[in-house]
Amino acid sequence: MKINGVNHLALVCRDMGETVKFYTEVLDMPLVKTVALPDGGQHFFFDCGGGACLAFFWWPETPPAAPGIASVRSFPADSKTAVGSMNHIAFSVDEADLEACLQRLQAAGVPAFPMVVNHDDSEMGVARQMHPGVFVRSIYFTDPNGIMMELAAFTRDFGPEDVLHAPAGASRPLGVVA
Repeated sequence: MKINGVNHLALVCRDMGETVKFYTEVLDMPLVKTVALPDGGQHFFFDCGGGACLAFFWWPETPPAAPGIASVRSFPADSKTAVGSMNHIAFSVDEADLEACLQRLQAAGVPAFPMVVNHDDSEMGVARQMHPGVFVRSIYFTDPNGIMMELAAFTRDFGPEDVLHAPAGASRPLGVVA
């Protein structure tokens, strides 16, 4: 089996009109396909670049959002979600565009973390300033459905030295690869 990339990620929205407006007007993702479902719902696809789509389902009656279970309650203070949930989706952007993206989100009134986050391998996992150990820079925000999103730019290629931790599990504590 050869995976060629992500075809689409399908999420659920509370209001398709609100969702179309946000993704087409704020994030500039073209609406490329709409489907009327036999059960009265809708399934719409947005081009998110690189041949992949972000899709949304909408139904007249759906369970309400479940922050802290199926979605992030509050970033960064309370960002854990349940097993099987989608914590967030990250879209690739050019590093040089991050500040302009943040300004655009803020100008549109989108709930966003107020700064570009520099992720590194320090104990806290983030740094106030850029330095050679920063591997990705990110902007975090939520869409109208409360879904946490990220605009991310890797700052370097990864190598074998970046795989340092043993996988943890339900019966195994966190560890470092020997």
